[in-house]
Amino acid sequence: MRLLGEVVPFISGIDTPEIGSHAKSLKERKLALIAKGRLRELLAEKGLRVMFSGAVDKTQTHRPLVNIYRTNGEEVGKKLLREGFARAWSPRQRNDWCD
Repeated sequence: MRLLGEVVPFISGIDTPEIGSHAKSLKERKLALIAKGRLRELLAEKGLRVMFSGAVDKTQTHRPLVNIYRTNGEEVGKKLLREGFARAWSPRQRNDWCD
């Protein structure tokens, strides 16, 4: 993902558990490692297309939000949602991964 620029982009529309000190519980950390592993598998596929969604996040660095498509046209973010590795992201709602 660093090939896209100085800052690491985020997949548009999804929220995943936090790793490290940002995690609120051990459960969230474990879920984050599992989700990261699944994303790594998906990103290892040949022929992925990365497209800027036109939006940036609200952090100081304004990280770009991207959509990543597999060769069959499937969006990686939607696949992570369906498989339970991510949840829909909303600026007004925080996902609790600890419950």
